[in-house]
Amino acid sequence: MQASRVPATLEHADALDVPAEAGHEVLGRFPAPRTGPVALAGHRMRFFVAPGGAEELPGLLDWLEWSGIPLDLVPLCGPEAAYDDGAPAWLRPPVPDGGCHAGAPLRLPAMTFRTQPGPAADGRSGGTVGLMALVSALATACHRVRLRVARTDQPCAFSYASRICAGTRPRSLTS
Repeated sequence: MQASRVPATLEHADALDVPAEAGHEVLGRFPAPRTGPVALAGHRMRFFVAPGGAEELPGLLDWLEWSGIPLDLVPLCGPEAAYDDGAPAWLRPPVPDGGCHAGAPLRLPAMTFRTQPGPAADGRSGGTVGLMALVSALATACHRVRLRVARTDQPCAFSYASRICAGTRPRSLTS
């Protein structure tokens, strides 16, 4: 982990702020650097996304049928994404194209339906995951955390039944 303030390369980026427990779950799903830059401060984690990505969050959650469910998933636009009170610990620091060279563009999750091309940090093929896949994974992880906190008498499992109890029906049950 590296400690530093939000660098100039991210000054116009948006961020998705989630509980650290949910963030760690998502980091386990996507190998580095596919999520883009990720910072940890206290019990919160920020996933930096392309400018305009935070504005897309309500529509994406609605399309993914997560609207109406209280998720601790907070969109932060532009300057709101910067840390005002101290430096975060960078779990996945902002490095251009997996650290290839200093002049390379920084790839952030954006509104795409496929993985953005680009090399992974370890030299294998990789790229940045699309915003939709990242939001879907974050919403699922936030919901799991909420269920664990709310129902300690139930085993930690995520199922269609939990979505139905929460008031939404998964797409596969509506057709």
